[in-house]
Amino acid sequence: MTEREISTTGSMKSVSEMIHGPDSRLSSTGPDEALKALDGSETVILTPEKERALLWKIDLHLIPIFSLLYGLQFLDKTTISYAAVMDIMQDTHLKGDNFNWLGSVFYFGYLFWEYPANYLMQKLPLAKFTGFNIVVWGAILMLHAACSNFAGLATVRFFLGVFEASISPAFLLFVSQWWRVREQAFRTSMWFCWNGVAQIVGAVCSYAMVRGIDKHGYTALGGWQLLFLATGGLTILAGILFLFIIPDSPATAWFLTREERIMAIERLRENNQGFGSKKFKKQQFIEAFTDPQTYYIATFVIISSIPNGFLTTFKNIIFKGFGLTAEKSLLYGAPNGAVQIVSTLLFGWLADKYQNRMVFATVAMAISLLGFALAVALPRSNLNGNLAAYYLISASPASFILLVSCISSNVAGYTKKTTVSAIVFIAYCVGNLIGPHTINLKDGPMYVKAKTISLIAWCISAAILIALRFYYTRSNAARDKKMRVLGDCYQHQENQEFMDLTDRENLEFRYTY
Repeated sequence: MTEREISTTGSMKSVSEMIHGPDSRLSSTGPDEALKALDGSETVILTPEKERALLWKIDLHLIPIFSLLYGLQFLDKTTISYAAVMDIMQDTHLKGDNFNWLGSVFYFGYLFWEYPANYLMQKLPLAKFTGFNIVVWGAILMLHAACSNFAGLATVRFFLGVFEASISPAFLLFVSQWWRVREQAFRTSMWFCWNGVAQIVGAVCSYAMVRGIDKHGYTALGGWQLLFLATGGLTILAGILFLFIIPDSPATAWFLTREERIMAIERLRENNQGFGSKKFKKQQFIEAFTDPQTYYIATFVIISSIPNGFLTTFKNIIFKGFGLTAEKSLLYGAPNGAVQIVSTLLFGWLADKYQNRMVFATVAMAISLLGFALAVALPRSNLNGNLAAYYLISASPASFILLVSCISSNVAGYTKKTTVSAIVFIAYCVGNLIGPHTINLKDGPMYVKAKTISLIAWCISAAILIALRFYYTRSNAARDKKMRVLGDCYQHQENQEFMDLTDRENLEFRYTY
C-alpha cells in the first residue's frame, strides 16, 4: 500500500456537474451519498499507518455490537427449540404438528415483511431503522411468556419474524458501507459466528434453568417462560445500545474525526460502490431480477436452508431421542456452537487471505455433508458417533455466510443491492418454511427421512457453489477482454465509483469469488 493524496476539491467536479454531465451512464443514475459527503471537503493524506489505525477504529466500534446483536437474533428465534424440552408443549396444550408450525410461522412473518424492510432500509436512516426493529422484537419475545395456547404463540412468532426480517440484510449493508471487498468475508464471519456463541449460551442457560427448577421445585413461572423473559429483556437493552453506538453511514460516524470520515469514504472507491442512495431506481430494480447471480445465490439459499429449518427447531428433540435426558440434550448441544464459531472464523479468514470465497465455502459444505452422511448411516446406539455427526453439520453456516456476503461485495447499485437482498432472504424464508415439515414426529427418534432430504439438499448446494464460481470467473474474463478491445477508447469517468452504478453498468467492476 502506498501513500496517496485524497483531494475532494480542485480537480473534482461538483456533485451537480457529475449528475448532469455528458456521460449517459452517470447522468441517468444520480450519485451515491458518498459523493455528496465528499463534496467540498478538504484534501487529506492516506498513509498505510493512518489506514491501519482507521480500520482498527472502525472494527473496534462496530464489530462488537454487530456480534452481540447477531448472536441475540439467533438465540431469540431458536429459544423455541430450548423451550421444547422445558414443557412448553404441555403448558400451552400443543397437539399434533402445532410445534412444527411454530417453527414455520416465524418465517411467514419474515417472508411477509422482507421486501418492505429492505425498501425502508434504503429510504430511512439505516442504523435507526435497524435499532427500532431490535427493540420491538425484544418486547415481542418477552410476550411469548404470556402465551397459553397455540394461537397466542403463533401470533407472537409471526410478529417476531416481521421485526427480525431486517437484521441480516441490514448488517450486509453495513459491511458494504464500511469495509473494502477484500476485508468483507472475515468481518462478516466475525459477527455471524456469534450464532455459535448464542448456541452455547442458550444451551448452558437452558440447562441451568431446568436444573434449578428440578432442584428447587415449583416456580410461579415455567422455565420456558423465564427463558423468553430473560432473552427478550437482554435484546431490548442491546437494541438501545445499538441506537446510541452505530451511525447511519461513515459520513455521520461520531467516533471518527472529519479527516477520518473522508478517509473511510475514500477507502470504498476500491469496491466500485459507495454507501448508498436514497433514490429508488426502477432500472436497478429490474436488473436485480435479470442478473444470473441473483438466482445462483437465491437457489443456494433456499435449498441449503431446508436442513436449517428442521435443525433449528428440532435439534434438541433429536438429541433427546438418543436417550439423553432433557438436561443433557440441552448441554450436549453446546459444542455445535463451538464448531460453528471455529469453522466460520477460519473459513472467513482464509477466504479473505486467499481471496477465494467459493472454494472455502465448498470445503465447509463438504464437512457438513460428511456429518449428515454419518447421521443417516449410524445406528441410534452409537451416541458418540451421532453427536460427532451433528457437530460436523455445524460447519455449514460458514458456507452460507461466505456466499451471502457476495451481496455486499458483488452487487452494486443501492436499489439493486436491497432488492437482491430481499430476494435472497425471501428464499431463506422459503427454505426454512419447508424444513420443519420434512420431519415427522412419527419418524422419531432417528428421523432418517428428514436427514436424507437434507443430505440431498446440501449436495445440490455444493454444486451451486462450484457453478457460481465459474460464472464469476467467466464474467471477469469477459470484462477484461472487452477492456482490452476498447483500449484507449474507454474512458474512466471521474468519481464513477460513487455514482451508484450497478455491477453490470460499470465495466471496471470485478466480482470477488
